[in-house]
Amino acid sequence: MPTAREPDWVESPVPTATPSGAHARVPSTDRRPGVAPDPETASLGEIVGELSRDFSRLVRQEVALAKAEATQSAKEAGKGAGMFAGAGVAGHMVLLFLSVALWWGLGSLMGRGWSAVVVALVWAVVAAVLYLRGRAEVRRVKGLPQTTDSLKKIPNALQGHEERNS
Repeated sequence: MPTAREPDWVESPVPTATPSGAHARVPSTDRRPGVAPDPETASLGEIVGELSRDFSRLVRQEVALAKAEATQSAKEAGKGAGMFAGAGVAGHMVLLFLSVALWWGLGSLMGRGWSAVVVALVWAVVAAVLYLRGRAEVRRVKGLPQTTDSLKKIPNALQGHEERNS
């Protein structure tokens, strides 16, 4: 629970004369962490120091939040990936048993040996089509053309010869 805020100033132990006759306010040297200095009496160094501490605290808190969110997202993604893997195994089993059923059904028409060859040829055609489509997709990948171009320009820029990058 937050405690009550203590004043950032203390009355001067020795009364000092001011035009109004009131006691002067003297900045407190006993600052507690997390208590902002009084902008009217704090020095520029105190204010900058407090801003620096606040900024550091904010950055640390944001990093901690990002870590927590990343951990939570990774856990959820891991669960999803596990479900996809399970679905892949189940789908494989479905294809296996459908292939056996096809082999058995065709076997009653043309013999078990020939029906196994027919089922294997069907799977060979499926594999060939998937291979050709996959190879075409991989050939379309151009990598990182803009990043590669930018990285090639760095050595010239470091040497001060930007005009060679044209």
